[in-house]
Amino acid sequence: MIIFGRFIYSIKIVIMTITTGFDKKYHNYGISQSHHRNILLAISIFAMALVVIIIAYQIFTFGNQSEDTIYVPLTLDDVSSSPIIVLNDELPIADKTNSSCSHFGCFNIYRCGMKGNRLLVYVYPPNEFLDSSKKSITSGMSREFLQILQAIITSKFYTADPREACIFIPAIDTLNQNRIKTIGVSQALRNSEFWNGGENHLIFNMVPGSFPDYNTSLDVSLGKAMIAGAGFSTITYRYGFDISIPVFSPLATDLRTRLHEKKSYLIVSAQININTAFEQDLIDIQAASPKDILILRSCSNHKSMTNSIRCVDEKMLKYPDILRSSTFCLVIRGARLGASVLMEALAARCIPVIISDSAIMPFHNVIDWKRAAIFIREVDILTTYSTLKSISSKRIEELSQHGTWLWNKYFKSIEKITKTTFEILTDRVFPQLARDYNYWNIPAASTSFPPLFLPITAPKTHGFTAVILTYDRLELLYSLINKITQVPSLSKILVIWNNKKKNPPASSRWPKLNKPLQVIRTKENILSNRFYPYDEIETEAVLSIDDDIIMLTADELEFAYEVWREFPDRIVGFPSRTHAWDNGTNCWRYESEWTNRISMVLTGAAFHHKYWSYLYTTAMPGGIKEWVDEHMNCEDIAMNFLVANITGKAPIKVTPKKKFRCPECTNTEMLSADLAHMAERTQCINRFSRIYNTMPLKSVEFRADPVLFKDVFPEKLKKFNSIGSL
Repeated sequence: MIIFGRFIYSIKIVIMTITTGFDKKYHNYGISQSHHRNILLAISIFAMALVVIIIAYQIFTFGNQSEDTIYVPLTLDDVSSSPIIVLNDELPIADKTNSSCSHFGCFNIYRCGMKGNRLLVYVYPPNEFLDSSKKSITSGMSREFLQILQAIITSKFYTADPREACIFIPAIDTLNQNRIKTIGVSQALRNSEFWNGGENHLIFNMVPGSFPDYNTSLDVSLGKAMIAGAGFSTITYRYGFDISIPVFSPLATDLRTRLHEKKSYLIVSAQININTAFEQDLIDIQAASPKDILILRSCSNHKSMTNSIRCVDEKMLKYPDILRSSTFCLVIRGARLGASVLMEALAARCIPVIISDSAIMPFHNVIDWKRAAIFIREVDILTTYSTLKSISSKRIEELSQHGTWLWNKYFKSIEKITKTTFEILTDRVFPQLARDYNYWNIPAASTSFPPLFLPITAPKTHGFTAVILTYDRLELLYSLINKITQVPSLSKILVIWNNKKKNPPASSRWPKLNKPLQVIRTKENILSNRFYPYDEIETEAVLSIDDDIIMLTADELEFAYEVWREFPDRIVGFPSRTHAWDNGTNCWRYESEWTNRISMVLTGAAFHHKYWSYLYTTAMPGGIKEWVDEHMNCEDIAMNFLVANITGKAPIKVTPKKKFRCPECTNTEMLSADLAHMAERTQCINRFSRIYNTMPLKSVEFRADPVLFKDVFPEKLKKFNSIGSL
């Protein structure tokens, strides 16, 4: 009816438009009325034919205009009510699972990024699929699969609009291969509206394949779909494409443990489905030390088959509670590679001992399992006792603590497992934002890693970017630029033009250089502009330098950069200052006297890592950055506080250069010439220490100089000759 109405209305509009225009011409040109009627009839027929063609096109494309479709967000209540769909038995089956699929071959990355750097996941509305004889194909949903869908729908990843989705989740329970009908599920998946051969679809499976190939890929036609499966084998796992998840254990979630719980056994084996080849090996291991090793089996005399009990001869023990009494828990290759005992061991603070050569560990691509588990080759199973006995108590404590941390962070609930799965996919889809090893494997409270999240070694990329903050002193600026370009390791010069009332000079007036130079005009005149992490800074090393520091030589700057490469987490530079406690005022005092002690290196001429610029701009505590911008002072002190607070280390002064005066400048041009300058710097020290609730600055009696710069040696033997004494 809607289309028919559009048809009639379109005809009316076209005829009225044409006839109105023709009437005007008819009167103007004096055409006879009968002739006018014939022409009008022909035009009307032509107009009707044209409108018919237009409407036919609209009818053809009506079903494909996704802009007219409104997608309602899926709710948790929708999952419990499933519309019924009857499938045709003769529906062709999709291609089998592609064993050669990779992220670059079977995944369409161009579907992602519709809403910026967000991974958006669409969940199909749930349906009840029946075959032609009206028998159910999927038999409803398990509690675990329902929890997966709930976790997605209530997460930041969910989208109700399939047009902007990157990942698609069919609402078909495929967690347990034994509960589904292979052909029926293949047909149901192929019936999915956006299936497209399985492209960008993710299928969950927690009951893995069995011997001989431990095929975790479901025996259904999945095409290009990814699998989030448990118990993957190195044979069937598609690296960089599938995601290995754990076999979830409801028993583990109810397990309660206590710190420093007494351990009665060194080793416990509690699996009831281990490979028969290892049965005799376990008996031999137990014979070596019966008191240290406990082997549990299923209770054959018990009426009902239950996972919550284990037996030793006729003695019944509650499971998995018994795992708490052991230091190590064996996870041996069984009828399936995926075993719930891994999660149960982590929940019980029992260190897993993995004896399964071909198993892919859960989330193996981001989690370093060697920090929480012991791995023993299957061929070395008889050495298990001696290997575990030799592990120190300190190492045991580390393994136990890290295993507990992994359990709480990634595996404690279906929601955590689901969230981690999509976090891994996010890193894969947006590699430029991928989290590093430390994010996935080191607790946030740990201080055992460098604050830059980098090893404290020389950076891989060579060179530095000179960031010059300037206002209007062009002659000094040009002189400084000409000097800096003589430094061999210079990669680029970035001039930060802080004068919003005056345009920077035309390109023809700048010095002719052999290194790139870019000028960035800021929106306002604030000192923090020197620490903004500009995209134009492509190096890790940044030389922050004022436009009046023209007394440094190329050798001095090159040497300072070499020192920074050895200490990339420090501020390394030339002008140094210190702080001291004043007993008279009970406050900290800013000192600029020349002493053997330093606690600050001023960023008027200093190297630092670009990471500190990012933190200064985005994570400076207590409104320090705003206070600095308002008072036009102390940005260098604020940077020293920031770095010292995170690293716990002092800055490094290089070369004996002490005088940093500007001979060409008048006192009215120099900020430091103000009589109140020193008093305000002291005020900064005390204000910042109150905000940090501590004094993070570290004092040190240390200076870095070239080895031979004071020795009487031929210049050709020295690398840095132009280093002055003051």
